[in-house]
Amino acid sequence: MTDFTMKKDADGVAIITWDVADKTMNVMSIEGLDQLNGLVDDALADDAVKGIVITSGKDTFAGGMDLNLLAKMKESAGDDPAKGLFEGTMQMHGLLRKIERAGMDAKTNKGGKPIAAALPGTAAGIGLELPLATHRIFAANNPKAKIGLPEILVGIFPGAGGTTRLVRKLGLMGASSLLLEGKMLAPDKAKGAGVIDEVVDDPVAAARDWVLSAKDADILKPWDAKGYKMPGGAPYHPAGFMNFVGANAMVNGKTKGAFPAAKAMLSAVYEGALVPFDTALKIEARWFTNILMNPSSGAMIRSLFLNKEALEKGAVRPKDVPDQRVKKLGVLGAGMMGAGIALVSAQAGIEVVLIDRDQAAADKGKAYSASYMDKGIARKKATEEKKEALLAKITATADLEQLKGCDLIIEAVFEDPGVKAEMTKKVEAIIPDDCIFASNTSTLPISDLAKASVRPEQFIGIHFFSPVERMALVEIIKGAETGDRAVAKSLDYVRQIRKTPIVVNDARFFYANRCIIPYGNEATRMVTEGVAPVLIDHAAQQLGFPVGPIQLGDETSVDLAVRIMKATKAAMGNAYPGSEADNLIVWMEEEGRLGRKSKAGYFDYDESGKRLGYWKGIHDKYPLAEEQPDLIEVQERLMFAQVLEAVRALEEGVLEDIREGDVGAILGWGFAPWSGGPFSWLDILGTPYAAERCDELQAKFGDRFECPALLREMAEKNQTFYGRFGPKAQAAAA
Repeated sequence: MTDFTMKKDADGVAIITWDVADKTMNVMSIEGLDQLNGLVDDALADDAVKGIVITSGKDTFAGGMDLNLLAKMKESAGDDPAKGLFEGTMQMHGLLRKIERAGMDAKTNKGGKPIAAALPGTAAGIGLELPLATHRIFAANNPKAKIGLPEILVGIFPGAGGTTRLVRKLGLMGASSLLLEGKMLAPDKAKGAGVIDEVVDDPVAAARDWVLSAKDADILKPWDAKGYKMPGGAPYHPAGFMNFVGANAMVNGKTKGAFPAAKAMLSAVYEGALVPFDTALKIEARWFTNILMNPSSGAMIRSLFLNKEALEKGAVRPKDVPDQRVKKLGVLGAGMMGAGIALVSAQAGIEVVLIDRDQAAADKGKAYSASYMDKGIARKKATEEKKEALLAKITATADLEQLKGCDLIIEAVFEDPGVKAEMTKKVEAIIPDDCIFASNTSTLPISDLAKASVRPEQFIGIHFFSPVERMALVEIIKGAETGDRAVAKSLDYVRQIRKTPIVVNDARFFYANRCIIPYGNEATRMVTEGVAPVLIDHAAQQLGFPVGPIQLGDETSVDLAVRIMKATKAAMGNAYPGSEADNLIVWMEEEGRLGRKSKAGYFDYDESGKRLGYWKGIHDKYPLAEEQPDLIEVQERLMFAQVLEAVRALEEGVLEDIREGDVGAILGWGFAPWSGGPFSWLDILGTPYAAERCDELQAKFGDRFECPALLREMAEKNQTFYGRFGPKAQAAAA
């Protein structure tokens, strides 16, 4: 297979084209590296070649690195995978350094051949690291293109020289948002930031013209020139020192120390800035190897890249059902959830009928989309034309007859079985016989709701998370009689609106809420025991959760927690595991402390709704313990409260695929992304240790920490979840 080809034109410009035949976007492989290395050698050695342009045969440049490349690097050194990774990374550095130096004399820095990159579209990861090693980067004026280094988002950092080159090119502060936040920029923004050099209509032609006119001074990188000084200052410079102090504070402020890749990257930048460029590349390679050997990076790559992509491409979609893309959607209920569903659906180009009890309520729901677009216009991310086009897709009405012709209905009315049943019967009398009916309920069993339907095989749950437009996950719930077409329809719809789906079987609270609720319960139990709320929240944030469970309780509202508790208690009867935590939230509700919405909850708030600090009055009822627990103990209580429910969901068949359990946890409620999700976390801990900690936690805190039978069995066999339930294991067992 040929990934790179080269043609020389009559003027002596060698055009190297990257085009991986079996991929929609170019990725770098071992074979590709070898091919590119050989072609660069040939072009530099050919006296007839005056310069080189590297471009793509696709409408994008490249999407990153083939992950098999890293696996092959690990295997290349036998029993020493770290050695294989380091040596493989240094080979990449060697190739890109060869491009950068382009045959110039080591002493005079003259005599090299100009090399330019021509980017027709998106350039990410190695797709930008390669251009950064060339002497000038030309990008097409392509509104769909994104340029950047997003590696930090999947638990690694740019390790093919991108970290070192970008910092030396832009300075630490200029490079920080791209490196530490993984920001992807449009071509004009990338030029404005100094990442690329030109935005043109025909990047290959512009690059070719530049190559033919370039002089020795044009191809010498600043860091190879005598007297180079890092923009903003190196660490030993007073201004640079303060930049590095600030960057360190920013990393720790954002990650709370939970994400190893950010810390490793900053170390590579700091240490690399103290030494010559080639030594800095070696330091970058060592830190890159270090992070690749950390189990966190493998878990994050697997969950946030491989598993997420597989689910979005239909890994769990029924195979024999034809395309079910939605043409006309009916949304019942124009409250915050229904309005959000209407917005994201209209954004996907779907015709939407937004229904509520009266026209005023329906119009208010549609106004949510108008307000959203107005904010986009203010930030120059939308236009009045786009706003009008989107609003034209939404029909706000109280007339159920408008639902005729819909092929999917999503019901988002009040969480009351009676109200939902009545709505189901009314709507099914109007919609076509083949229309799929979905409920957006977050807690009510789908099989029970489907009893009101005359077509239970076409009844399904589609559970969105709030706010709909920001949350990436959608949980699809199969009822006892839900058929394959309903599942396929739901998955195709979720793909249309560009969100990530998981499919689970029906059970109380489904999967996400089943795990979130014990997380909140464990936190409030600790409050009743006298554990400081600030300790609980900070313990969670240091695990990588975006907010702590106490703050989350205020954001979602205390009265909602009370309603869920009472409904669960009524459904479970004597089996309900009550605790003092129930009394705490009931007392809070009676005190009128419902959370942020009432400007009083676990926190005090000012008139604008800004948090002022934890409410000290809670300690009048639940005094602070004189001796606070160990941080690790608090963290393990919070983690095991969630992951044991995930294991039980798998054990009971609610989850059918552990990939959905991991991806759903991270995207649904922000479960410790560095861990890769609940099952990946248990694999990092090791099932024997996890079972042992369950026993210790159960003995100290109660039976909610009892080790599930599945985990106990796996611990005895020293099995991992991905070793037993991962895609490869499932394929081998099939």
